[in-house]
Amino acid sequence: MGERRKARECALQILFQLEFNAGDPPALIKGYWERQKATKATREYGAWLVNKVGENGPAIDEAIQAASKNWRLARMAVIDRNILRIAVCELLYEPTLVPAIVMNEAIEIAKRYSGEESAVFVNGVLDAVVRRRKAGASTAGEPAADKEG
Repeated sequence: MGERRKARECALQILFQLEFNAGDPPALIKGYWERQKATKATREYGAWLVNKVGENGPAIDEAIQAASKNWRLARMAVIDRNILRIAVCELLYEPTLVPAIVMNEAIEIAKRYSGEESAVFVNGVLDAVVRRRKAGASTAGEPAADKEG
């Protein structure tokens, strides 16, 4: 397993725990890393993901919600919701990553932690996020009057 995949899985485990034990996030995160055997690179990227999701949660959740037409975020399975948060975080804040790789990693993690149906769901939502971002980028340079007409 690659370093980034391991980091994503660690971030998923931490975010899952935070869903149910939000009392003292720094202590929870510190305790997780004390128990987890991981390389420095895994710890750094995993911590970056958790921190970035924490700092930008509303923007990440908004991107997910906008892309998931018939599913409210609160109704999504906890694992699926956090896999999506990690992937959307990477799509929004890690420009060096290719979207197809981010999506594939999220799908593989969904298969491992949630199941085949979740992998299909994650794929659909992330595909919509990527398409919405591309559509926004392609119209970003147009004058406002052209967009309305």
